[in-house]
Amino acid sequence: MAKKILVVDDSALVRKQLGSLLEDQGYEVDFAKNGQVACEKALEVQYNAITMDINMPVMDGITAVKHIMKDSPTPIVMVSSLTTEDAGPTMEALELGAIDCVAKPGTSNLGLRNTAEDILAYVKSASRIPRRRLEKRIQDATKSLARREVRSTERVAKAESSTPATRVVLIGSSTGGPGLLEDICASLPADYPFAVCIVQHMPEKFTEAFAKRLDRSSALPVYEASNNQELMQSTVYLAKGGKHLHFRKKVSGKIVLRVEDSTNKRFFTPSVDEMYESALEVFEPQNMLGVLLTGIGDDGADGMVGLKNAGTHTLAESEETATVYGMPKEAYLRGGVSEKLPFPKILEKISRYR
Repeated sequence: MAKKILVVDDSALVRKQLGSLLEDQGYEVDFAKNGQVACEKALEVQYNAITMDINMPVMDGITAVKHIMKDSPTPIVMVSSLTTEDAGPTMEALELGAIDCVAKPGTSNLGLRNTAEDILAYVKSASRIPRRRLEKRIQDATKSLARREVRSTERVAKAESSTPATRVVLIGSSTGGPGLLEDICASLPADYPFAVCIVQHMPEKFTEAFAKRLDRSSALPVYEASNNQELMQSTVYLAKGGKHLHFRKKVSGKIVLRVEDSTNKRFFTPSVDEMYESALEVFEPQNMLGVLLTGIGDDGADGMVGLKNAGTHTLAESEETATVYGMPKEAYLRGGVSEKLPFPKILEKISRYR
């Protein structure tokens, strides 16, 4: 039986584009022109996944996500124009339970073909998420949000570190990852003695907003990575959307970040594999901790193998908690995982890493 997808957008052209794209792949597609209609339909039909626009009349996508995740939990992929104005609302949608975000057809600078590949990949992944796992994710996200809100009120002014980093925690994640990364950043103490570098699969223009969101609930300063930025301990760096995160050691011995253009050899940009492989060229294996969280595909799997074979301790999220058990599963199957753990255990390991 064909899987059912609900396409929600106020543009008839976008509905037609997405509908044709999904129907060609064998999906049964239904449509809604605003959030209110989407909520009504989601109560009547158990869809396998929903694509959701943000700005719509009658009821916007953020409000619709909130109602749907409360009344009829369904995997939702936000389909955004990827403008700076959309970044904040999309972050809110992810916090409310949406699974991921992707470019609207025709709005990506990579062109419609690559945008279509992204949409199909995310919808396919979302449609496979069991309802029980989605419901647990919503419960966990609600608890985590409450904890982060308490912590954010307790934060004092952040102190900028003046100590160059020689040890680093490398974290890769994709679908279902943003909420976990917020938990990680919120749990790190102000005197955390390492640099933390993160690759989250996220579109260009969205990572700046996400870095600011992480910074609000973190005792450590959180930055979107910039070119030639010196790597400091007690600091978090988020890879820039549409660019790869690399490392370079200067003659002085100090390590700086390199923000590199995509060579189109990777499906995802930024790529977790790119970060892991570059880190191996700069850091001693024992001075790194590799972490791979929930996500579609296999990005990071080969890089984890390289880290582990070099002597780095590596952690991968287990199927028990992963929203999408793709990336960590591949890393485990290829022999790149020192420990496979549920997210709460990974959070504990990162927080206590010394």
